[in-house]
Amino acid sequence: LPLVPFLIGVSSQGEFLVEISGTTVTITCPIDGDDIQWTLSGTAQAIKERKFTIRDHDSKSANLSCSLENRKHELYLNAKVCANCEELDALTVAGIITADLLITLGVLILVYYFSKGRKGRASSAGDSRPRGQKMQRPPPVPNPDYEPIRKGQREVYAGLGPRGI
Repeated sequence: LPLVPFLIGVSSQGEFLVEISGTTVTITCPIDGDDIQWTLSGTAQAIKERKFTIRDHDSKSANLSCSLENRKHELYLNAKVCANCEELDALTVAGIITADLLITLGVLILVYYFSKGRKGRASSAGDSRPRGQKMQRPPPVPNPDYEPIRKGQREVYAGLGPRGI
């Protein structure tokens, strides 16, 4: 959902109050009085009240001023409006953010517990070596099919040297 801006124009003697709802923009002049003259982009308006309402605003920027006798306040209005925007109060936004955080935390906990269980199974199936310190293994048990070479019998195997191919 797009955010609805809330604008305040600052002048030397007060502040404009700008309220936006849908495509309607309401501006309150900082001057107190009954006969306020409004000017919108150089064109005098018939409204003489403190609040000036622009209905079906087209999001174009405009120069706006309100004056009473010798006091004049000017405002550059650059308000983006939309017809399909929904206004949300602070409690609704806080509820949406809280629900999103709780769901994300729940997913993280589920992923943690499922990955923790798989880690133990995967390591025992893949590699049977112990993961601790490397220990020296004892020499392999001799195969009874082969007889070890003894000192006096080297000539029996002397002809088994490497051959050139």
